[in-house]
Amino acid sequence: MRAKSFSGMTCSIAGAMEAIGDKWGMLLLRDLLLGVSRYDELQISTGMPTTTLAERLKRLEAAGIVERRAYRQRPPRFEYLLTPRGRDLWKVTTALREWGDRWDTNGLGAPTVVLVDRETGHPLELALVDSETGAPVPRPRAELRPGPGADDLVRARFAQSPRKEPAP
Repeated sequence: MRAKSFSGMTCSIAGAMEAIGDKWGMLLLRDLLLGVSRYDELQISTGMPTTTLAERLKRLEAAGIVERRAYRQRPPRFEYLLTPRGRDLWKVTTALREWGDRWDTNGLGAPTVVLVDRETGHPLELALVDSETGAPVPRPRAELRPGPGADDLVRARFAQSPRKEPAP
């Protein structure tokens, strides 16, 4: 059964998921962000069936997230490189990794990958910052509001919910 398309929904999360596709798409992003770029390496790293891999790479390419580039002519071989749009997804994969580490979703009791400052070696984490001042903003001060692209359905969601801040 084919998954329902999210295209046409007035929702940035739905649009992002439409572009990425599914859990296989996220694993491809993980590996591409780590620098894995060749088809055979991606297949080995993800354990993805080859037909699924080919389909997901085509989807990511159509969404402008990856570009395919030949690295050998005979036989033809290609690598898949993130576009600026694709590289910008690092925050999404970092947020998912942080959540997985916090709730031990890998069941190992410890993170498998850590993000550190390359100069100090200190651990890093995603944070909210004021876009004008660059100052950190504590989570309790964060509030969701309808944006300029909001339609009646989005505004109705806000009208129905007493909670406007991201979950603690």
